[in-house]
Amino acid sequence: MKATKKMALLSIATSIATLGLKFGAYFLTGSVSLLSDALEALVNLAAGLVALTALTIAEQPADDRHTYGHDKAEYFSTGVEGTLILFAAGSIIYAGWSRFAHPAPLENLGWGIAVGLLAAAMNYTTARLMLKVAAKHDSVTIEADAKHLLTDVWTSAGVLGGLLVIVFLPGWQILDPLIAIVVGLHIIVTGVDLLRRSIDGLMDAALSPREIRKTEELIRAGLPEGASFHALRTRKAGATRFVEFHLTVPGETSVRASHALCDRLEESIASHLAMASVTIHVEPQEAHEPPVRSP
Repeated sequence: MKATKKMALLSIATSIATLGLKFGAYFLTGSVSLLSDALEALVNLAAGLVALTALTIAEQPADDRHTYGHDKAEYFSTGVEGTLILFAAGSIIYAGWSRFAHPAPLENLGWGIAVGLLAAAMNYTTARLMLKVAAKHDSVTIEADAKHLLTDVWTSAGVLGGLLVIVFLPGWQILDPLIAIVVGLHIIVTGVDLLRRSIDGLMDAALSPREIRKTEELIRAGLPEGASFHALRTRKAGATRFVEFHLTVPGETSVRASHALCDRLEESIASHLAMASVTIHVEPQEAHEPPVRSP
């Protein structure tokens, strides 16, 4: 089993465990801020299931209908996860606002905080491991899922910090719905960012400026005298980077020599850009020279 799929399964297992812990903490205390934390855990579970489905599709080889492979399935996963986060944020803000209208006393805060700390520690450990695997395998799906878990950790830290204040200052119970609303607003930012990344991937956004500059440097370094390039285009689908450009060589250059030059350029680019698929169109230099006008 691939490492990325193992991380998706680990995310699902962690989400199931923390989901039970966080809803348990909510039922113990009646805290709407802990309810907001539990709702985000529910989204984590749904996101993990979507990520596992996307990775299963993405790892399928190219076929007659999908000749470029299935890597873009990861962007659908990121988009679904972003949408789920926004839905959870709306639910959290609604719950916090309702508590303002209908205040309720909090109970067993000590036990609720202890359970919340355990859930946060589980999420943090899982997220750090997932980020390492995501960086190694360049998986946007695992990275998005890991960042979502980390967002959940900071959310839990804010919630538990607020509840700790209420333990020592019981008159500050207004903090409970306030924290829930702040949590909801905070995770909206995460949801919007994931949707943006999903749209960029589905719309074939170019590689990062750093990767484009590096590609141009590698091409120039490998060009012999008299050769040049233009019309460089890049995009990314999942972990695969696509690079296309036109290579102009002197008209007398043989097919064998042109092919060897293309091989060298492709190898150079692929050695610096992980999972690079390079396409080069060779043209005669003379085709781009302005015509000579007779006097």
